[in-house]
Amino acid sequence: MEVICHYCNGKAELVTGDIIYPHRTDLHSKKFWLCKPCDAYVGTYGDNRPFGILANKELRQKKRAAHKTFDPLWKSGHMTRSEAYEWLSKKLGVEKEHCHIGMFNTEMCNKVIEIVSLYTKTLGSYKK
Repeated sequence: MEVICHYCNGKAELVTGDIIYPHRTDLHSKKFWLCKPCDAYVGTYGDNRPFGILANKELRQKKRAAHKTFDPLWKSGHMTRSEAYEWLSKKLGVEKEHCHIGMFNTEMCNKVIEIVSLYTKTLGSYKK
């Protein structure tokens, strides 16, 4: 399998978590695709397919912010996780199978934050 960095078009290398997270021994055996020049990486499924796109520092920060805004929708019990992603896919105009924060770039993460923030503001709370 070949994973190409969308920042520099170079080939990413498959590494273990001790390279990415030396301080997190619980992640040392996990595998990641890494582009060293761009400091961009992404975790993998068991067959080494990437979870999404390689993310540099800026994008990792945006993804964390998007998750912080989005995850309470389903973690609160207001929706199931699947329902939340289905709702988000409709709002973003993205097919459900392609609607995951791990697949999003900075612009899409910003849209997630905007859409969910507006929704939760009008909702008032996450309680059913």
